[in-house]
Amino acid sequence: MKEQRLSGVGVSPVSAVGTAVWYTPEPELADPPAPETVDTDTELDRFLTAKQTAKSELQDERERTAAAVGESEAEVFDAHIQFLEDPQIESGVESAVNSGCPAEHAASGTFAKFIEQFEEMSGQMAERADDLRDVRDRLIRILTNGERADLSSVPPDSVILAERLTPSDTAQLDPDRVAGFATVTGGRTSHAAIFARSLALPAVVGVGAELNTIEAESSVVVDGIAGTVINDPTTETQANVGGESVTIQADSVSTIDGRSIEVAANVGTSNDVQTATEYGADGVGLFRSEFLFLDRAEPPTEAEQYETYRSAIESFPDGRVVVRTLDVGGDKQIEYLDLPAEDNPFLGERGIRRSLGPDEDLFNTQLRALLRAARDADSGDLAVMLPLVSTVEEVTKAQSMIETVANAVETDSVDDNTGGRVETPEFGVMIETPASAFLAPELTEHIDFFSIGTNDLAQYVMAAERGNDRVKALGDYQQPAVIRAIDATVRAAEGTDTWVGMCGEMAGDPSMTELLIGIGLTELSMSAVSIPRVKTAVQTTSVSEAQALVENVREATTQDMITSLLNTE
Repeated sequence: MKEQRLSGVGVSPVSAVGTAVWYTPEPELADPPAPETVDTDTELDRFLTAKQTAKSELQDERERTAAAVGESEAEVFDAHIQFLEDPQIESGVESAVNSGCPAEHAASGTFAKFIEQFEEMSGQMAERADDLRDVRDRLIRILTNGERADLSSVPPDSVILAERLTPSDTAQLDPDRVAGFATVTGGRTSHAAIFARSLALPAVVGVGAELNTIEAESSVVVDGIAGTVINDPTTETQANVGGESVTIQADSVSTIDGRSIEVAANVGTSNDVQTATEYGADGVGLFRSEFLFLDRAEPPTEAEQYETYRSAIESFPDGRVVVRTLDVGGDKQIEYLDLPAEDNPFLGERGIRRSLGPDEDLFNTQLRALLRAARDADSGDLAVMLPLVSTVEEVTKAQSMIETVANAVETDSVDDNTGGRVETPEFGVMIETPASAFLAPELTEHIDFFSIGTNDLAQYVMAAERGNDRVKALGDYQQPAVIRAIDATVRAAEGTDTWVGMCGEMAGDPSMTELLIGIGLTELSMSAVSIPRVKTAVQTTSVSEAQALVENVREATTQDMITSLLNTE
């Protein structure tokens, strides 16, 4: 049979070949009983119980996803909880039940109305319909005592084909078993696409109805670069799979005119570190240390942390590993820390505020583990970074604590290690709050580097919660106010010894590389799978042309203007 090529949207710069497995999870409901036979009180109780069960499942799934994939990817489940608790949805279900519908039919009908509304919109808002489907399907499964389809146990080298994949579906995908996936619907910013990039899975979305012509157990190529799905590929086509057009480069890279740019990885686990080395990372620009504290009954010991940090540092003998100190609170809940219930946790006790307050003992233990690991590592360098800084006092107090711990470690004997000279590591802060961006000139007097976290920075600059899909467009990193905050931070560091990097989603977008280099960033940190393409983008960038682009972007007053400039320059 002649190979069949289908076009869609490639969302991850990798390709693979495997065996087609169709995934059809849509819930099927029997016809409802006569309205007069429905006990409305019982059905309302069933709905409320199912809602609580669904919320517990979502919270558990969020924690697992944060640990296995990444914190930003896990935030989708916060949005699902918001949908679950939306008063309009609850009111719609209650109204349908009171009209004589069983709970599962009431939920199905109510969600259908909202799904249709989202589908009539455009862009990212249309893609939120999949989130509503995810919440609906979860509720109906619970109400009907149905079994959840298990995507984690598909045969090795499976290519998952589906109408769509929800966040709950993609969170189950095991990269060791799944070769890739393709969907009929979906776009570049869908959650399935984001998960694919984080997991380094080949993926093509939005293929259209033609995808349904591929039969189960067919041989299929998924090319996430070209955005192509190939059914029944020839031997020659299969032989070319995996030979990505963007070559992995182990060496560091420079712009056309010789400016060196460090391209590093965001990691959270030992597996992430290994993946980062495989994709040619120059180092680690963000080690999310909170992942060591998740999914356990008590905090990790100093010895556990020491081994993890030392291994990461030694994995990059010629590079640098930037470890973000414990960043909990807000949307990162850890039961054994007894975090307070707050009306607005994103504006509450989180990040460095806890490390200098109720979690001071944990902070001291973490600093000891970090400084010992840096001292004992056979190679590589450590940098320590504080999360959610908003005052100069937070920085100076943390700096003093690091110096105190360093002096203590020099004289201590820990785990039969007799101590030794401790070099104070590079010390920096994340620029995530407007306060830190405004105070950047003063902060340069106390630190060695800034790392701009665009995910939270956009949230706080635009007053648009990251997990709230209703204001997602406001939180885009191409908003003029966000770019101006980035620009102001870099300008504050000019003429000082402070270097500036970025570890948010923006850093891994090759279409933004020229702009970021033009602004003056010298380090970009991202999901490992994005590293090869960003390195290539660096090598094709002229600093002088990038700076000319920045001059035009600085004058832009709308997101559309910035998008137009980036697409035409």
